Amino acid sequence: MTWETVIGLETHVELSTRTKIFCSCTTQFGGGPNTHCCPVCTGMPGTLPVLNKKVLEFAVKAGLALNCEITRYSKFDRKNYFYPDLPKAYQISQLYLPIARNGAVPIHTAAGEKTIRIHELHMEEDAGKLVHDPWIDQTRADYNRCGVPLIEIVTEPDFRTAGEVIAYLEKLKETLMYLGVSDCKMQEGSLRCDVNLSVRPMGTGELGTRTEMKNLNSFKAIARAISYEAKRQIELIEEGKRVVQETRRWDENKDATYAMRSKENAQDYRYFPEPDLPPIELSEQYLEDLRAAQPELAEAKRARYQADYGLPEYDSQMITSDSMLARFFEDLVALGTPPKQGANWIMGEVLGALSARAIEPRAMKLTAPTLARLISLVGEGRLNRNTAVKVFEAIFDTDADVDTYVKEHSLEQVNDDGLVRAVCAKVLEANLQSVADYKGGREKAFGFLVGQVMRELKGKANPQSVNAILKELLTQ
Repeated sequence: MTWETVIGLETHVELSTRTKIFCSCTTQFGGGPNTHCCPVCTGMPGTLPVLNKKVLEFAVKAGLALNCEITRYSKFDRKNYFYPDLPKAYQISQLYLPIARNGAVPIHTAAGEKTIRIHELHMEEDAGKLVHDPWIDQTRADYNRCGVPLIEIVTEPDFRTAGEVIAYLEKLKETLMYLGVSDCKMQEGSLRCDVNLSVRPMGTGELGTRTEMKNLNSFKAIARAISYEAKRQIELIEEGKRVVQETRRWDENKDATYAMRSKENAQDYRYFPEPDLPPIELSEQYLEDLRAAQPELAEAKRARYQADYGLPEYDSQMITSDSMLARFFEDLVALGTPPKQGANWIMGEVLGALSARAIEPRAMKLTAPTLARLISLVGEGRLNRNTAVKVFEAIFDTDADVDTYVKEHSLEQVNDDGLVRAVCAKVLEANLQSVADYKGGREKAFGFLVGQVMRELKGKANPQSVNAILKELLTQ
């Protein structure tokens, strides 16, 4: 029998506000345990929450970008459950009137275009974090994350493969980062995913019993967990056993899922309207203002770069892979850098330097004016490309002044053809065997001679000039 995997996602996204959703505590990642807390976010008796208006703005912006219907009249609800990382024993969320519904996200897959339906997007507060210390065999609660604002994005069960899931999450991450509503750092828990998965015989319409895999925070773990869980469920059914509806945890070390608890339904949480927060009513003008302020997203940028700058599709994809890279590229072009040259430097030197240092573009100290000046020196013939790359490496971490560095290190290109001719003649005289090899048809000998000339001129010669003069002398 051929089986079909059916998957739906619940993606939790921490919003990049400075303060928490219902209090003025910082949302900054890290800090000593329980140092980013106050009576409100820890649920002390007598405290009252107040909605952070930036959270609402970010949630609506995300809903608009995901093609959702924005709920004009929404409200918060209490989701009750007892767990050590939730000190007040309930979470303020949205069940009955979420801020956005009925969205659609188009994705590119190996099989072609596909649209993933968004069931809803709602606002809620994050819970704390339990940290287990194996040395003392104790689990301790850190409540710093309590009250950090989240949006939860719930899809319909539209996925059939892990590849589709990853394509959707990449598109979602890209969109949210371009909007500026989240940094989407999966390693810090800013974007994490719950995977609801079931299997059924191919061609049938009825859904199977699903399991939920909680808090997956890397694309690699998500893909592996989907593969394992689908196989596990198929094997159970083929052995005549039944799949139990439950919440499961992914074990990275064992490459397997394991049961945590039976899967709750909405009634298990005893939802009721949050009594301490008034409903939210949005005006049409508020929505129009946010629509007008929406930035150009990655897909639109890619199309524009190809149309306006003549960039290949690959270049456009690479440059728009991060909103900060795209901004850097546009700043270069605005400063007069030819688009293709700017793209080549970003895809080559900039991405290489970021990778070598394991940092993200937003942490880069190099500025667009500095790189634009370096590229212009190459275009003016004052630096050759190889020397420019060395200058780039030297100034990348400090954003030092290019002209000052070139002058202090005497790196300006030698454009004196008389001097280059004299050095070429000297090199040919000193390497008669290589000259004979070249004239005998060994092309590699020419590369050796070029290298010797560049060495004599300390890498500062114009390579095109060296090539031309050497070939001229070798034909005499």
